[in-house]
Order: sequence, then C-alpha cells, then structure tokens
Amino acid sequence: MEALANRNIVLGVTGSIAAYKAAVLTRRLVEAGANVQVVMTDAARRFITPMTLAALSGHPVRDSLWDEAAELAMGHIELARWADLIVIAPATADTLARLAAGRADDLLATLCLASHADVLAAPAMNHVMWAHPATRANVETLGARGVRFVGPAEGELAERETGAGRMVEPEAIRDAVVAYFEDVPADGVLAGRQVVITAGPTREALDPVRFITNHSSGRMGYALAAACAGAGARVTLVSGPTTLEAPPGVERIDVQSAADMHAAVMEVIGQADIFIGAAAVADYRPATTAADKIKKADGDSQLALTRTRDIIADVARDHPRVFTLGFAAETTDMEASTRAKRERKGLSMIAGNVVGPEHAFGREDNALFVVWDGGERSLAQASKAALAEQLVALVAEGVRPIDATSER
Repeated sequence: MEALANRNIVLGVTGSIAAYKAAVLTRRLVEAGANVQVVMTDAARRFITPMTLAALSGHPVRDSLWDEAAELAMGHIELARWADLIVIAPATADTLARLAAGRADDLLATLCLASHADVLAAPAMNHVMWAHPATRANVETLGARGVRFVGPAEGELAERETGAGRMVEPEAIRDAVVAYFEDVPADGVLAGRQVVITAGPTREALDPVRFITNHSSGRMGYALAAACAGAGARVTLVSGPTTLEAPPGVERIDVQSAADMHAAVMEVIGQADIFIGAAAVADYRPATTAADKIKKADGDSQLALTRTRDIIADVARDHPRVFTLGFAAETTDMEASTRAKRERKGLSMIAGNVVGPEHAFGREDNALFVVWDGGERSLAQASKAALAEQLVALVAEGVRPIDATSER
C-alpha cells in the first residue's frame, strides 16, 4: 500500500481486552510499509507484553515518561515531532476522557498534547460506557478538535453482552489509516523532505509593558508552510506572535523574541533539508530590559540597542547541507539589494519584494523577485498562497535529490 510507505505512525495501546488486536494491527501497518513506534499505557501492559509489540514493530516499545535514557533527549518531544499520525487502538473510555480533559500525566497523553500530528482513535469499551453521556460528550469534544474515529462496531463484548463498543478489526483500522494518508501527498515535489520555516514578527521587550516589533502579519510564512506540507514535506513552523492558525499537519513552535526564534531554529535544524526564513526578525533589541515599567520623565530619553543574531546566516554557515531560502524587504534598489543580500549571507535562494506606503505589510498579495545561483525570476503580483506554490516549485528544483544528500 503506497499510501503508507515510509509514513511514521505512533500506535498508542491502552488498557482494554482488545489490546491483543494491537499485535495484528502493528503487523498490518508494517506490512503496508509504515514505520511504527508503539506507546503503551501501564494498563495495556496487563493485557499484552511490550516484547510482542517490539518484535512486530521492530522498535523498542515506549511506555513511560520516566524512561531516563529516552527522556535525556526529551524523547516524548522527539516522538511527537516524528509522528505523521497517532493511532490509538484500543481507545478506552478512560483514555478518551483524559484526552478530552487535556491530561498529560502519562507518555501517551503527553504525546498527544505535544504533537501536531492528527489522532485516529478506535474506541473499545462496554456498550453502556459508550452510550454514557460523559463518553458522548468527550467524543464530541475530541471530534471538534479534529480527532478522527473508526468504530466502534456492534457485536459480542468481553462481558458476553452485545452492543456497540467492540473495537473494529485491525484491517479496518489499517484501511482508515490508508484513507487518511491518501489525502496527504506521498509523491509531492517535497515528499520525504523536512522543512523548517520561520514566520511572523518578533517582539523585543523594553520593559514588562512595551516592546519593539514590526508590521509583519506572518501570512507569507504560513502560506509557505501550507504549500510545503501540500507538497509532501514534514514542516516545522517557528512562529512569532500572529493571529494565524497553523496549517493542518504542520508542527508549530511559538516564540516571542529574536533570541527565542534563534534558539528554536537551532534546536530543530539538524534534521532539516530546507530552511525558509520568512520571519521579519528584529535586527536590534534593547541593550537592557527594564524589570519594571519605565516611567515618563521630563526631557528626552535615549535607547541603547544591540544587534540580534542573524538566524538564516547562521543556518547557512553552520549547516551548509541545508537549502536556505531567505527574504529581502527593500524600500529602494530592490533587485540589487536582494542580489547583494544573498551573496552576503551565503543563501541558496532569496526572494525580494518592495515595501512602503503602496506596498504595505499585511496585504493578501505581493510580487517577488527571486534570485539563486545562476538564475533569476520575477513572480508577478499574486496572492501569497499562489506565490508560495511557485516558490516551493523553485525550491524543489534547487534541492539535491534525497539519495545524494549527506548523512544527517
């Protein structure tokens, strides 16, 4: 099944008699080409052994937030970022209640909160529990948040009763996973790539009340995140303060200052193939930040500023394997300034645009001048979503084939 080839699936197994079916589901997903990492709750271990699921998945089973070896590297966060989809099968009434409440007191619940991957749940419980108003409310809440459900089926239950609550068969769950990924491009121009994108403004605090910022809306960066995800890439979006929603399937990391954004990028760039610096990062920050609100005083006041770190230049210098796309917002001599900026920062590609009274930040459209090694292209005025699609196509042409990339 090509839809599951090289897809990363976290399989959450919880405490139900139906947990034995997780062994068959693991095998079916692996047979279809998926990479499966099993996460078990304590209760699940009473129904099926971790050794069984480890043997079938080919990976050690994770079952604790207190695994010192794994958590030294923030293992639950790495697993959250790794997942393309989280499948919970079986999903007990207790599990649904805890997810609806936003609990984070075990590995599986924490993983669901920490990941931007979608969740597919296969409920399994007594038919009275499934029909209970509390369970119905939890299912409605989770559904409104985007959790998908497969089942439950009607049939004989563990208590020798009959009704709705039986977990659907592993093959039905596998088919639901396939159907999910058939809506996600597996053969897009960036399939198999990992992309890190920055977007939005930064805020540099003067005191607890005031800050220095700019007019960036973040729309271009968010449009690029959507376009890259649509092209099959796994996308991490490092975003300054905006009112925008992250595109589906995109992992979002929220930051405030230029220093925050630099740190967040450097934490994730090691696994990236492409870095797109679309954020309007402050070039300067206050040399000191007042602990209390600065009071108004007679006369003028001076503000000392210090340079911030140049995020995209640092990526280009320290990670030469990563394809870098930067942006240049210029008020004069846009084309010449854009070319010079690419050379100065050592970028793979740059997109320049004019800003000013007639080309304000926050517009829904733009025009770009794109420069790369050995080529230039003007992209006519269009929506930022359309421009993002064109930029992704240009980036895809410039990125080395996957089998030619060096080992990470």
